[in-house]
Amino acid sequence: MSDPEDPYLDFKNTEIAFSYKSNKELKKTWWLFKMMNNPNLVQIGTFFGNICAKLPFGLGDPFIKWTIFEQFCGGTNLFECEKVIEKLSFRDTLTILDYGVEAKETDEDFEKTLSENLKAIEFAYAHAHVPVISTKITGYVPMMVLEKLQTGEALSEFEKVQAKRLHERIDTLCKKANELGVSVFIDAEESWIQKPIDELVLGLMAIYNRDKPIIYHTFQFYRKGQLTFLQECYEKAKSSNFILGAKLVRGAYMEKERKRSMEKGYLDPIQVNKATTDQDYNEAVKFCVSHHERISVCNSSHNWESNLLQTQLMKEAGIPKDHPHLNFCQLYGMSDNLTFNLAAAGYNAAKYLPYGPTKDVVPYLTRRAQENTSVTGDMGRELKLLNEEMKRRGLLK
Repeated sequence: MSDPEDPYLDFKNTEIAFSYKSNKELKKTWWLFKMMNNPNLVQIGTFFGNICAKLPFGLGDPFIKWTIFEQFCGGTNLFECEKVIEKLSFRDTLTILDYGVEAKETDEDFEKTLSENLKAIEFAYAHAHVPVISTKITGYVPMMVLEKLQTGEALSEFEKVQAKRLHERIDTLCKKANELGVSVFIDAEESWIQKPIDELVLGLMAIYNRDKPIIYHTFQFYRKGQLTFLQECYEKAKSSNFILGAKLVRGAYMEKERKRSMEKGYLDPIQVNKATTDQDYNEAVKFCVSHHERISVCNSSHNWESNLLQTQLMKEAGIPKDHPHLNFCQLYGMSDNLTFNLAAAGYNAAKYLPYGPTKDVVPYLTRRAQENTSVTGDMGRELKLLNEEMKRRGLLK
């Protein structure tokens, strides 16, 4: 897909999309995506990956690293990420750092998450091509506390302490980000814990987003009502005089959400079909572009049409390609045809780069592999582009 009015933007341009990969790297990526195109192989790989992650002394790390880790992660620590960041910067592409450790429940783990993200903020401050870090609220507090806050159930004394520590940790993080001028994306999570996260993040934006967008909320459009919620957040930003930071995604918890709503007998929070999700997502893009003075948006979609829509709206409104409030981002290891063609055409494009100890990022990695075998057609399209580039280089007949 290309823009007929912009000869520099063509999402089918595989030469630009994969220019950062050597022939050896391209062959490995092609092989890996061929494997992930087979649901049975993904199931087997996920099984063995989880076993490898549990082996003592990191014995299973080489297997994980050689396969999906290197494709979707920047490294086990910030130092290892520097090579990837430099590689991306040569293609005029920014990096969003994400300490990708999930599903932790102890104070020690929460303090570790805070410590790692404070280091990431300082690292970003020292690297011009790293303007943002990303984090999850469940990295700082037990999930049960958020569930009770959402339902209004009374917290135990222990849980009250945990809720207080959550606010202290997040405040420490945001103060550091504000001090150094580094932005923070706060991820959306499951619907049954999302309301207290919404309230927390909007409160943080009212404090820290006065002059520039430091804090960004994430809006998941596979959920019903998110377009209305985005518009309501904009009205709050307008009335309270702060900049709304909005990261737009389609979402990542659909199967889990539907299963839980059936088990517990409440209304399914998920859109009725993909077409409705796409419609609301694209309406959100239109809304953000038309209100870009008050909204700083990151279009974090892997959908070709949604990315092209934003570029066309910007062009129609006469907005510069590099306007700081209008941004694009895709996951590292995926949709290179979008990220690098957008960057080459002069737009603000970034890669979302997870990192962390090999065994701890396995939940993230298995989710990537499983998502890539979904019915959306993304995997088939990725593989088709890789096939075309392999043929262009004479590596495949």
